[in-house]
Amino acid sequence: MTGLDFDERFGLLVDAEWLDRQNKRLARNLREAKLRLSDACIEGIDYPARRKLDKAVIRGLASCTWIHEHHNVVITGPTGVGKTYIACALAQQACRKGYRALYRRVPRIFDEILLARADGTYPRWLAKVARFDVIVLDDWGLVPLAESERRDLLEIMEDRYGNRSTILTSQMPVAQWHDQVGDPTIADAFCDRLLHNAHRIELHGPSRRQEKKKQN
Repeated sequence: MTGLDFDERFGLLVDAEWLDRQNKRLARNLREAKLRLSDACIEGIDYPARRKLDKAVIRGLASCTWIHEHHNVVITGPTGVGKTYIACALAQQACRKGYRALYRRVPRIFDEILLARADGTYPRWLAKVARFDVIVLDDWGLVPLAESERRDLLEIMEDRYGNRSTILTSQMPVAQWHDQVGDPTIADAFCDRLLHNAHRIELHGPSRRQEKKKQN
């Protein structure tokens, strides 16, 4: 075996080992993320005109620079227009880039907090959530917030502000968020921490789920 043959074989082994580690890391990150739509990906997003979704915006977010810069993404629009799909696609892309992501529906995260308070693990739970590079808070604003929920949501955003990134989806227009939070002081603090450096995506059009039902 010549020196060149050895170098080539060694290089192939190193490349294979690196690729194997990357694939294992991606698989681990995706399992940990628990994305609601596990098959969602950037390549699967479509851009019909009525949706008013800018391909250049998605292409920019796919670079994940916004995560490195600790920015947020806010996705709004009526039910069924694909907010959750885009949120999960962005989180999946983050995992592909080596970031840790976590998906939670907002109503479910409040249940987790109640359990954590009950068994005394709330500080540990907060610290765990704060370590994720990206968290997806899906279905924000479906129901009015209780006082404890307002404070818990602000606590999460306080931990992430300037340190980590958040993707939030909501059927409710941003202009109505203050009324939804209920407490003006907490609403100001919550909106400031989430929105001031957020990339906003506002989706339009009819429910895609209903359209698929009609096609079937």
